[in-house]
Amino acid sequence: MGIDKKKAKKNEYRIPEKTLFMWAIVGGSIGSIIGMYFFRHKTRHLSFQIGMPLILLVQIYIFIRFMIPLYVLS
Repeated sequence: MGIDKKKAKKNEYRIPEKTLFMWAIVGGSIGSIIGMYFFRHKTRHLSFQIGMPLILLVQIYIFIRFMIPLYVLS
């Protein structure tokens, strides 16, 4: 988020929104959410306001559903 914000200020080539979402999906959702508000970047985009927290919730669900039972059984 910080790099894209810097590029936006300089009118340089931007990081595509698909790429920002991809990084969130592969495990960077917490960092993406923190970066959005720290850098005040993409906070007005409804897709980011809803999408990033939704990705985080899905990741928490997957962790609880599939990872925790593995620790309990061992």
